[in-house]
Amino acid sequence: MQIAVREPQPMMEMNTTPLIDVMLVLLIMFIITIPIQSDAVKIDLPGKPRVIETNPVRNLLTIDADGVTRWNGMAASDRELMATLAATQAMAPIPELHLQPDPAARYERVDQVLAMTKRAHVTAMGFVGNEAYARF
Repeated sequence: MQIAVREPQPMMEMNTTPLIDVMLVLLIMFIITIPIQSDAVKIDLPGKPRVIETNPVRNLLTIDADGVTRWNGMAASDRELMATLAATQAMAPIPELHLQPDPAARYERVDQVLAMTKRAHVTAMGFVGNEAYARF
């Protein structure tokens, strides 16, 4: 009697168990290392901004070198400035707005203020103090 001995055949399928184990470990490590989102979202709730005292004939809006806007000498935030501009446009007759940016003021800030005046539909506006730019 002869017994036929067959040679072992190689496995054709890939063993994915170690791969799955490694992926699960990496997933758990990733989940553990993610920081908890504890940042607060700051929301500026709408309130009634103060309307700064205005002159019925002409008002001076200045922008300092530091970017601070002043309405007739009083510092004004952007919200207060928008409320004041809207209030002046409701007056009859509409007062003139004189814009005087400091020569050292950043153009970006001046552009922001000009955009605010456009949104408030300011029509009677002029630039004053242009002689300060002669040295630039």
